[in-house]
Formats: sequence, C-alpha cells, structure tokens
Amino acid sequence: MKIHKEGHKIIGGLFLASVLAVLILTFLAQEFPILFKTFLFLLISLNIWAISFFRVPSRIPLLDENLVISSADGKVVVIEEVEEKEFFKEKRIQVSVFMSPFNVHVNWYPISGKVVYARYHPGKFLVAYHPKSSEENERSSIAVDQGNNRNVLIRQVAGFLARRIVYKAREGQMALQGDEFGMIKFGSRVDFYLPPDAEILVKVGDKVKGNQTPLARFGHLNQQNF
Repeated sequence: MKIHKEGHKIIGGLFLASVLAVLILTFLAQEFPILFKTFLFLLISLNIWAISFFRVPSRIPLLDENLVISSADGKVVVIEEVEEKEFFKEKRIQVSVFMSPFNVHVNWYPISGKVVYARYHPGKFLVAYHPKSSEENERSSIAVDQGNNRNVLIRQVAGFLARRIVYKAREGQMALQGDEFGMIKFGSRVDFYLPPDAEILVKVGDKVKGNQTPLARFGHLNQQNF
C-alpha cells in the first residue's frame, strides 16, 4: 500500500511519540494495568488510522471526455442549482462530496483540460456539512476548461477537523482526468460546479469513489428537480 508523501512526517512523528509514551507509561503498568492496556490500544488504533488516512489506493481511472468523474471518495451531500460567485459568476449545478476522516483523501482531476483558475482562500473551519462552509471555510478553487462549455470548478473545502488543504494546480497548466491534484487533511468536502445543461448521474446519499464514479455527463439537459 502506498502512503502519500504528505503523511510521512505525521505518521513518523506519531509513531515516535507513541513509542516514547509507551516507554514512559511502562513504569506505571504494574500499578494501573487496565489503564495501561487501554492507552496502548488507543495509541495502536491512532497509528493504524493515520496510516489508513494517508493511503493512496491503486486504481485504474475511468477515462471519458464526456463524463465528470468524482475527485474524491465519500458521500454526495448536495445537489442544487446555485449562483457560482467566484469564477463563472453564473448559475451552476453544485454537486458536493463529503469525505469522512475514514475516507481516502487524495483528490484527482475530474476532467481533462486547461487549468484556467487556481486560488487558495484562508477561512473558518465550520463543519463540512454547514451550508456556508463552501464560502467561509479555508478552501481552494480550481477551474478546468476543455472547451465547448465543458468546464468544472472544483472547490476543496476544509472541515472542522481539516486544517490544511494541499493542491498543486497552477493556472495555465494542462490537467489530465485521473491525475492527482492534491488532498485535504482530516475530514472535509469537495464541491463541483457544473454547467447548467450537465446531466447529473448521482443523487444525494450516494457513496462515490474518486477516479471511479461518474458524477455527471456533459452536453445533456439535466432533468433533475432541485
């Protein structure tokens, strides 16, 4: 299993701190055996979770220029028509995927095209389910355009636990569907702002996989009621 480079220092530091804690608490083991075993169990669980969080799954990406593929693992929590105010400045269909702390947190490009916009915004750390988190939380916004009204704004949104957004998209570079563009550390969401005529292929409550699950199809009238 591959571990993302963003997790190397965190996993290594946590492991060393855990070893040190166990060595110190070993002296108390005889007097408080139940407390020691409980603490040991928690430390082992925390280390396993940290390794799991930064895992990078080996997946063959679903490649199709007509489809918008999910950038993240998680659950669809929002599908609605909104006014996208940052870049497109027009009505868009927003599809949001919530990532729990147990999901894979690597993010992949949902379409191929040119990166025409990339911005980082500092902000709050509201829970990712909060309606205002897309506009008020720490976030990054990345717009990819392949022409013919086939474009998507991807927004990485930090959550209550998430304290760092990592992205390597740069304006002017070419994005390839299925290539990694970043990750969000510890519980968060990814918003997709799609053209109004995109056909939505998921519904609220659906579980999706990054690089695997189609969220929408370009060039079709959307029949979903909001």
